[in-house]
Amino acid sequence: MTISFAVRGEYIQLDQLLKATGLCESGGAAHAAIAEGRVRVDGAVDTRKRAKLRPGQRVTFAGETVELTSE
Repeated sequence: MTISFAVRGEYIQLDQLLKATGLCESGGAAHAAIAEGRVRVDGAVDTRKRAKLRPGQRVTFAGETVELTSE
């Protein structure tokens, strides 16, 4: 399933995105998932919790894909 997420401002941090979309129930769960290498950004594993994501990028986690759009 693909989720469309509108980014407010210039960017959103990866951990905040996972929490805001409901893919992780807490910031701690998001940090753990990222640290374990279970999150992909534009097809590559990204272990940076505070990676700055911008519109046009795609995040994949737990069988879900989030496409970032501008607000």
